[in-house]
Amino acid sequence: MYGNPPFDCDGAQIRACSRQLATVVTVTGVLDDANLDRVSQHARRFILREKAVVLELSGVSSATPHIVSVLCDVDDACTATGVDWSLIASQPVTRAARMFDDRVELPTVATVADALNQFADAMLERRRLLPLLTKSA
Repeated sequence: MYGNPPFDCDGAQIRACSRQLATVVTVTGVLDDANLDRVSQHARRFILREKAVVLELSGVSSATPHIVSVLCDVDDACTATGVDWSLIASQPVTRAARMFDDRVELPTVATVADALNQFADAMLERRRLLPLLTKSA
């Protein structure tokens, strides 16, 4: 089989694509209590040092409120690795997260392009500040 076949996780499919600015992890299908741990494990495999992550869940058709555990796992792994991340959520994902806790703050963007632009802007800002830091040291 050629290309980038998805990982099958009991009703959810996961595919990853490395872009210049970020690794895009796309999850489609149904996220339920039976497959959340596997989805979380596969998603965290793609969190690498010095490479931002886009968790693209716009193709998720149904989600349990416990999806927050996957989002927290990704957030913790990105924080531990020192990389930024963004979430693209479908309506079922947003609804499930709000049912769990309506105060949940997630780094949500509308599209992969928006996330990549956000990461590019952050990188340009860091590069702009780098000469100032080296001059003061």
